Amino acid sequence: MTDREKDDLFYVCTLIEFIGRKTKNTRGVVVGSLGKKGIQKQLYDASVNHCLSFEQVSDEIVEHYQIPDGYFDTVSGCKYTVPSVTSIGKLYSRLILDCARPGEEIDELIRIFSSFISDKISEFRTGVYFENMSYLECSYYAGHLLE
Repeated sequence: MTDREKDDLFYVCTLIEFIGRKTKNTRGVVVGSLGKKGIQKQLYDASVNHCLSFEQVSDEIVEHYQIPDGYFDTVSGCKYTVPSVTSIGKLYSRLILDCARPGEEIDELIRIFSSFISDKISEFRTGVYFENMSYLECSYYAGHLLE
């Protein structure tokens, strides 16, 4: 992957996190609504869309893909400061790049965002987000959080 493609992946992961928080959906619901073609489109459009606000781009995506409001609210009720959407986007892009075979980054993005690890990362009250990358990767491959 080129540096530009990595930047585009980071942008799309951040956008998925932003939309998930905005619509109160698991990140898997957002990715499922976009589908593989929608994710490909967002990666293609990322170099232009990053100049726009997340609010504008997310509004357009939510409307176009008809992403409904959900009940997965992991932000309100948190006792401490919630990690920024860019921090979470960076975590996801690193996880995807570490786990994906070359050329299969989109498929890995779909698998990771649709897996249990995504919901665990998004449960900001638990602090799984703060675990080291190796732990997250090994847990992802194991299919559950390791003890």
